[in-house]
Amino acid sequence: MTHAPQDPGANVTTQLADPVSGTGRAVVVGGGIAGLVATRELLRAGWSVTLMEASGHLGGCVSTQHLTVPARRDAPEQHLELDAGAESFAVRVPAVPDLVAELGLAEQVQAPNPAGSWLYLPQGAVPAPRVGILGIPGDLDAPEVEQAIGAEALKRARQDLSDPVDRWRTAVQEGTPVTVGELVRDRLGEGVLNTLVAPVVAGVHSADPETLDIRTVAPRLLETLVEHGSLSSAVAAQRAAAPPGAAVASLAGGLHTLTDALAQQIHDDGAHLMLDTRVARVGQMEDGWQVETRGGDDSSVLRADRLVVATDGPAAWDLLAPVSGGVLAAEDRPAEGSGVALVTLVVDHPGLDEAPRGTGLLVAPSVDAQTVAAKAMTHSTSKWEWARKALTSDGTHPHRHVVRLSYGRVTDAPDSTALGYRSPDEELIAAAMADAAVLTGLTGPEGLSPGGRSIGEPGHPVAVADVVRWRSALPVATPGHREKVTAFRQWVDATPGLDAVGAWLSGTGLAAVVGDTRRRMADGVSEDSGPR
Repeated sequence: MTHAPQDPGANVTTQLADPVSGTGRAVVVGGGIAGLVATRELLRAGWSVTLMEASGHLGGCVSTQHLTVPARRDAPEQHLELDAGAESFAVRVPAVPDLVAELGLAEQVQAPNPAGSWLYLPQGAVPAPRVGILGIPGDLDAPEVEQAIGAEALKRARQDLSDPVDRWRTAVQEGTPVTVGELVRDRLGEGVLNTLVAPVVAGVHSADPETLDIRTVAPRLLETLVEHGSLSSAVAAQRAAAPPGAAVASLAGGLHTLTDALAQQIHDDGAHLMLDTRVARVGQMEDGWQVETRGGDDSSVLRADRLVVATDGPAAWDLLAPVSGGVLAAEDRPAEGSGVALVTLVVDHPGLDEAPRGTGLLVAPSVDAQTVAAKAMTHSTSKWEWARKALTSDGTHPHRHVVRLSYGRVTDAPDSTALGYRSPDEELIAAAMADAAVLTGLTGPEGLSPGGRSIGEPGHPVAVADVVRWRSALPVATPGHREKVTAFRQWVDATPGLDAVGAWLSGTGLAAVVGDTRRRMADGVSEDSGPR
């Protein structure tokens, strides 16, 4: 079945009364993480805030997946709350850890299983190199590097240690746009690019290395390359400079508990929450902004001293272009993000108990889709202790696991037949069961996809399957996009009472979104004049 993520702030009741008077009225458009954080920061600064969200739930891609697993044999029915979208955050920058602590959730922080992930390549599954950034290896002597790319490709990669870096010094000095693909190909060769980097870029960023801007996804890696004389040494240096321990973490109970806490806090602090409310247009006045909304058959107009647009890029552009005086031109409108489909399988199989592929796998784009159509698989109950306990702690489901497979790449053409966002549920679920069997190595009659039985039937390892779709899953982090973002923000900064936040502006990942949003909201408050 197709799953529409339920409201992670379902305990929050939409307020109908006017917001409490404060130093000024702010309207935040968009109830994803950026909108929730913006609302929280504005409330803390003394603003009276109305938050408008077009859908019926808060949190955007950080929301809850509710699953009911039917009773099986001697095991009772089970109700699960899992992450419907994002499941982790970066811990080596303080943005999210600081917010988590402020919300009283610090004791819930949980590091992933250190077993690490694997890669699925045309030749099969291999462990992923441990020391790397974007799949770029920081240790060319690590045995898993040669195992993955082969001796000949490793010989080519070692040229990175001695080749001159003049080209990249010039790129740093002149600010020349650089993609991940051209950098890795030049320094380490096609073997590293196609075998190690492409699976990570496709799985994590849903992107093509040939169009992904290196400065956006790996800040200062170019400068570190010039400083150390090789790309692999630059990766090793950046990894060594990072705090020890896992690079990411989650929260016990799931990352969606962060959204729950944010939603509850802004509700308690007096935010006026308007769900199922679409903003039709905005208008600039001499003393603020006018916001016209549509919800069902009703429409209304609100006045605001400050407007914060926290939607995806295309929606923000469409809303603000009419009031930009031609600055936001149609040809500069951001491209729509690549939609993805996530298939969650709840599986009863002892073969998964030993985590045969660690915490999951990233699939190389070069793998034939007839072999594996998914771009990635996460073994959630191997990766996160909280997930394993949620499924097995009652003792009635000792071999129960959750695996999640993702479909849809940014390189898929609009008329592509590749599985993804627009594919029917039944096709996605059938592919997920077959792909999970291949990726885990649990094939054959006793594996994960036995023939002749339906999901949930006795003897079938899959107890339930669920599909979640995200239309604008990820921003397109190309060099051209970066330039458009810079121009857009220059206009926003020059427009009184206006701001815009979100992943399309800050970059992918909770750390980028939360950090950028908090900085922008803080910059909007003047010590002399109060909120702008």
